[in-house]
Amino acid sequence: MEKPKIADIKPAVLELEPGDYFWCACGLSKNQPFCDGSHKGTGFAPKKVTLDQKQRVALCNCKHTANPPFCDGSHSGLA
Repeated sequence: MEKPKIADIKPAVLELEPGDYFWCACGLSKNQPFCDGSHKGTGFAPKKVTLDQKQRVALCNCKHTANPPFCDGSHSGLA
């Protein structure tokens, strides 16, 4: 499998309402950090995230996190 495209080198820090969200894992979505279906034909699939309550989250935009969809600071090691 190829590497994902780096959409940004900083996370998307968002206040999200309860519900289901689909995080873009490929980096190709025009609706970062969320999936818009651009992964079709690649080896990537979006990651479903379900929030039970309103929450502030830092979603990974570099797509190299070890804890998808959440930022783990991996962007700091990318050039």
